Amino acid sequence: MPSFRKLTPNLLVGNVERSLAFYVDTLGFARGMTVPDQPPFVFASVTSGPLEIFFNDAAAAIKEYPSFAGKPIGATGTMFIEVEGIDAFHEAVKLKVKIAMPIVTQWYGMREFAIEDPDGYVITFAERVPQT
Repeated sequence: MPSFRKLTPNLLVGNVERSLAFYVDTLGFARGMTVPDQPPFVFASVTSGPLEIFFNDAAAAIKEYPSFAGKPIGATGTMFIEVEGIDAFHEAVKLKVKIAMPIVTQWYGMREFAIEDPDGYVITFAERVPQT
């Protein structure tokens, strides 16, 4: 069996610049690389610690992966990201984003909330709560 080392979501998006701005300006990720160096971009990435997310222009990606043609962007794509300081993060972004799930402490010991990004991808942010 292989030894898997890293998972990097590679999202098809309608507008790479819009996605890059949302993840950097609203969610606090750091800007990674872009292709080309100046807009309009066909690719960009963001990072935060060990996390990295890619954004690919949907029209450009269809040229490489023809089976993507006609499929909706976003829709049921989800990500689950563990964070520290969930309540403060929720307060900082709740008026800037579309909330998909309000903040709640789940029965399985995670405090979490979910948002939608500009392309409809759902991101759940979660923090493990201390067991009492």
